[in-house]
Amino acid sequence: MALGSGVASVSVMAPAFAQGADTIAGIAVQGNQRIEGATIRSYLTVSEGDNFDPARIDRSIKNLFSTGLFADVSIGRQGDLLLVRVVENPIINRISIEGNKRIEDDKITPEIQLRPRVVYTRTKVQQDVEKILELYRRKGRFGVRVEPKVIELPQNRVDLVYEVTEGKPTYVRKIDFIGNKQFDDDELRSVVLTVEERWWKFLTSNDTYDPERMNYDRELLRRHYLQNGYADFEVISAVAELAPNRESFFMTFTVKEGERYKLNKVDIDVKLKGYDKSRLEAVIKTRAGDWYNAKAIDDTINAITDAVGNAGYAFIDVNPQIRRNEADKTIDLVYQVEEGPRVFVERVEVKGNVVTLDKVIRREILLAEGDAFNTAKIRRSKERLENLGFFKQDKVKVENTPSQTSPDRTIITAQVEEQSTGELQFGVGFSSSSGALFDVGITQRNLLGKGQELKFNFSLAQQQTQVNISFTEPYFLDRRIVAGIDLFALEQDYEDEAGFTSQSIGGGGRFGFNYNEYLFQRFGYNLSWTKLKGINAFSSQYILEQEGTAVTSVVSQSLSLNKLNNVIDPTSGFYVSLSTDLAGLGGTEKYNKGGLSAGLYAEPLEGWVFGLLGNSGYIVGIGKDIKVYQRYQLGGTNLRGFDDFGVSPRDATTGDALGGDWIVTGTAELKIPLGLPKDIGVTPKLFTDWGAIGAPDDLLKRLSVTERANISRSSTFRGSAGIGVQWESPVGPIQIDWSPFVFNAQPFDDRQKFRVNFGQRF
Repeated sequence: MALGSGVASVSVMAPAFAQGADTIAGIAVQGNQRIEGATIRSYLTVSEGDNFDPARIDRSIKNLFSTGLFADVSIGRQGDLLLVRVVENPIINRISIEGNKRIEDDKITPEIQLRPRVVYTRTKVQQDVEKILELYRRKGRFGVRVEPKVIELPQNRVDLVYEVTEGKPTYVRKIDFIGNKQFDDDELRSVVLTVEERWWKFLTSNDTYDPERMNYDRELLRRHYLQNGYADFEVISAVAELAPNRESFFMTFTVKEGERYKLNKVDIDVKLKGYDKSRLEAVIKTRAGDWYNAKAIDDTINAITDAVGNAGYAFIDVNPQIRRNEADKTIDLVYQVEEGPRVFVERVEVKGNVVTLDKVIRREILLAEGDAFNTAKIRRSKERLENLGFFKQDKVKVENTPSQTSPDRTIITAQVEEQSTGELQFGVGFSSSSGALFDVGITQRNLLGKGQELKFNFSLAQQQTQVNISFTEPYFLDRRIVAGIDLFALEQDYEDEAGFTSQSIGGGGRFGFNYNEYLFQRFGYNLSWTKLKGINAFSSQYILEQEGTAVTSVVSQSLSLNKLNNVIDPTSGFYVSLSTDLAGLGGTEKYNKGGLSAGLYAEPLEGWVFGLLGNSGYIVGIGKDIKVYQRYQLGGTNLRGFDDFGVSPRDATTGDALGGDWIVTGTAELKIPLGLPKDIGVTPKLFTDWGAIGAPDDLLKRLSVTERANISRSSTFRGSAGIGVQWESPVGPIQIDWSPFVFNAQPFDDRQKFRVNFGQRF
């Protein structure tokens, strides 16, 4: 009797013999093509000389099926011979996926088990079908169908085809909350990552149902309540119901808010010999009278760990002790700081990297073999790996596991998942300063897996055309020194504003290093050739006399302290940067230039971000006049409400801007939350700009009193105030500013109330 579909049976092919003939005299294998008979016999639980035991023969059949090598197995008796017949599973020749548009082959193939040149089994095919379905469900497509098809080939080979019918995406139609009293549904919908499907959200995928994202939404709700005083909050359930048409989900979160607590007492209990707890008071981020905030407690634990670790205590534990006072709804909080177990790093392992070299990852990990284990350095190592931009942010993990060889040893594992680091960018748009523009750029941020960056950019605009090529090595000579080279060609059309067009070509080198995590030093050298052209009889005589080509050789340095919480979109922290340029070591131009810039950000209320920015600069010629394109210009991007070059000193006869020898600008800006969904990307703001610019002193010194009178200039502070809107639109960022109020404008100033920058990249 043949055995099929995974059901075992024993076939008796001859009448029973006498008791003495019940012994197996031999085992014969039939039907095998690729698999050796000896291999098949090794899976049997009977051998020659054993009795014909039906139970043991049944186990033998199951053993052969469990190998996955056979489509059919039968074992029977022919006289005193045990006959094993098998039908081998075919070998897969090729696997293809068809019909998949939303998920590419390179995302599906690593997830399935079967591969070419392995044995085909129906069980693994079904498991692969389920895996593909799961990948699509994560993308919000629950109507997808996957049908496996087998194409038989000669020599017991098959081609396997997974035919995918993707269907329509399964959107989240409605998100409801039950049990919430302190925060309404709209507020909680802005907390969770999943959003309700709306027509304007065509660029987001968060409006489709994803069970993993829903679990993350539970965590986001928990964090939100714990940060706002609700220490007993819990999510009772999170349910997603599929509509009968299978095209949408209805999500419902049931929550239990509990009571809201304030901190009654905050203290530190330091049990470290020779360490005064007063040294930690400055890093405590929780204060008596504040609402209970779990994030502030975690931040304080991290700050204490860092502070004590920096003082030389490598092994510490910080445990917050919380005691609730139910009667007055307060919490007593004590941070216990004590010695932890003495643990050292046994080894560091790196996993998940395919393109990126091991050493690129290891150099960002602040612990090495033999170092004392430090949780603060583990946390910072994770941040440094995320900041590289080479890996998916939610897939970077730096964890430690106890060693199996010694209790005082730990193994650090850096687990990463790589993402694309090459970028091909195109942009079209318009800006008030450059007019219509076209932009194309190619960037590889992880060149050959070495962490190096190679960048090329070309932009063409009505007023500016430029080509830039740069290469950066972040660990020059295997040290934490950033080094790079730059080449550029630039043409700027300032005929309307200043009566000239400049063409520049040049290049330079740079290197920099960190004094610590926040203080950065940079040095550079730049050599450029600049030619003034487009000058005509209507240009200022002070521009005419600068016609020709100048060679500028500049040595520069900058020192920057940056403690912003986010470099791209800060909400708290500050930065300060001091820079100096010295021209004259070769070339035709000789000057000294210095600059100071600073910024401060704060978020007094959630979503309300206040920024205060300042910038100043001064340039002085060394025995030579300063060229017009090297002087400062005020107006436009650095002083809204005025046109580009609109506040600069100018020739009263021609109106051409001549620039100034010093500049001071300041901006106060307040971003205002509208309560709109985050994915709309619209942020309004109020702003006020102020600035002043000095006269071109080197020029004035050689002019007569009458000629000086022909230079319109004023160092009076000008100002403006207005409203702006920043929109992260589908085609790129759009920045619109309207400055209806202008202060201290001079008669020769050029005003501009409306300013727009559009479509930088898409």
